[in-house]
Amino acid sequence: MATRNTVFDPSAGKKALFSTLWIFLMFNYLYCDFLSNMESTVLKGLLDGQIAGMAVTPAFMLNAALLMEIPTAMVLLSRVLPFRVNRWANIVAGLIMTLVQVGSLFVGSGPTPHYIFYSVIEASTAAFIVWFAWNWRAAEAAE
Repeated sequence: MATRNTVFDPSAGKKALFSTLWIFLMFNYLYCDFLSNMESTVLKGLLDGQIAGMAVTPAFMLNAALLMEIPTAMVLLSRVLPFRVNRWANIVAGLIMTLVQVGSLFVGSGPTPHYIFYSVIEASTAAFIVWFAWNWRAAEAAE
């Protein structure tokens, strides 16, 4: 008797792909931040309570947490939401994350080469999520 693999199950394929894309995006965010925190200027700024010229306050940290909760939540929501809500959640979340990532290139004293590298991957992935969700049709969700 054959077993079903939900990653390759045609009825779950799009949901699994969206979830996987959000996981990929999160790993890129994490590794970019990890490498950024190895820069001496960033470390000095963190010790002084500054990130890219912005004060690291409790409100700043809460906003950062809320922003990073978007891709985190989308890993799960992409799997469990019904088609119509899922499609729009991916479009809205992807747009927000694309705009934030592109906007982050213009904060501070200018991006470093590794930050530009990761930003291209991150913004492209988030934009692909938007495009893919926009083109996702109900007939495909019902397969």
